[in-house]
Amino acid sequence: MIDWNRIAALRDEVGPEGFDEVVQMFLEETDATIRSLSGRPDPGLEEMLHFLKGSALNLGFVAVSRLCEEGERLAAGGRGSEVNLDALIASYRRARMDFLKGLEPRSGIPPAPHRP
Repeated sequence: MIDWNRIAALRDEVGPEGFDEVVQMFLEETDATIRSLSGRPDPGLEEMLHFLKGSALNLGFVAVSRLCEEGERLAAGGRGSEVNLDALIASYRRARMDFLKGLEPRSGIPPAPHRP
C-alpha cells in the first residue's frame, strides 16, 4: 500500500526537481538495503530495518514500513531469525513497482531493475 497523499506532500515540500532527487536517493539506498536483507544478515538487522522503516515512511510505502517496524521489534528482542524477510522484500518490490507506475511519465526516475 502506498500513501499517495504523503507523496504529494513531499513533492510540495521539496518541489519537482528536489522530489526526483529524493526519490532517486531513496531507491538507490533502499534497493541496496533490500539486497543486503536478501543475504539474511544477522548483525545489523535491527539497524537495517530501522533505516528501511524510516525511508519507507518518508515516501509513503506504508506496508513496507509496518513490516520493518515488526521486524525491528523482533530483532531488538533477540528474535531476528523470526523476521519474515521474504515477505518484507516482496512487499518492497510490489510497492516500488506500484510507486514507479504511479509517477508522472516525465519523472526522471529510472524503472525498477531486472530481478531474476
